[in-house]
Amino acid sequence: MPEKNLDGIRVAIIATNFFEQSELIDPRKALDEAGAITKVIAPEAGSIQGVKHDVKGEKVHVDMVLDDVKPQDFDAVLLPGGALNADALRVNKSAQKLVRAIDQEGKPIAIICHGPWLLVSAGLGKGRRLTSYHTIQDDIRNAGGIWEDREVIRDGNWVSSRQPSDIPAFNREIINLFAEGRSGARKIA
Repeated sequence: MPEKNLDGIRVAIIATNFFEQSELIDPRKALDEAGAITKVIAPEAGSIQGVKHDVKGEKVHVDMVLDDVKPQDFDAVLLPGGALNADALRVNKSAQKLVRAIDQEGKPIAIICHGPWLLVSAGLGKGRRLTSYHTIQDDIRNAGGIWEDREVIRDGNWVSSRQPSDIPAFNREIINLFAEGRSGARKIA
């Protein structure tokens, strides 16, 4: 049983239909086991469809609608990937506004796979060092970000990973970053 070092930390998991299932389910489980309170936030109420690459997977219940969320309601954000999920969220003004506010307050943000698209479209990529699924490296670089092909990267209040195979390292660094975020500490790796 993992140490409950995230007791009470409120984590917004921003996703919509066709999220990459393992990139939401596995980190959420790790966060829940560490004591965090996770909520799935989506553009619409009900449930959202997960995928395993290009095959439909599980549906996940939506806890809150994006338009109803305030940045002060959460201590951290998780952005799972899935190309269709991330492409839909990147143009959602409420999602952009929320991640800008969370980042401006220095709260932790965990991003995997295609998740950085939302940060790029929210104007947050410039000067940030991160990784992602390899097909969006040009988007990150074109937004002024520094892309690296690594399993996991910490940069200030961000932690990023490339793909489902990176999830064990991603989960470890999410727990570390979110625990540091609780104390206000910021580490630049």
